[in-house]
Amino acid sequence: MRTYLLEDIYETDLKKISDALKELEFTGGLDDLFYIPVPNDLLQDEQKEHLNECGPYFMALEMTEGAISVELLVRGRNKLRCSCVCYATKEQRNHMLDYIDKFIDDLEISL
Repeated sequence: MRTYLLEDIYETDLKKISDALKELEFTGGLDDLFYIPVPNDLLQDEQKEHLNECGPYFMALEMTEGAISVELLVRGRNKLRCSCVCYATKEQRNHMLDYIDKFIDDLEISL
């Protein structure tokens, strides 16, 4: 699996990240799992075609002890298996990495 991993995060900083993600209503179905939306303008053609059936689209962020990881797989919230569920394009990946980096920076967390 392709992931973006950030390690050696203090427990207090993990709580700040978790609280901010909850405030944005990015919660997933399990504790410590969050769904970071992929903007519609970055969707691939097939994902745009499947938006009503499979979307909205997201990448999963998981919090573990001392780390967060972002799965670089674009998933549909309404359907687990479909041809539109695939690894992020370069643009989607770059957007997500930039988004996470800015998100952490805005929380004044130093990594």
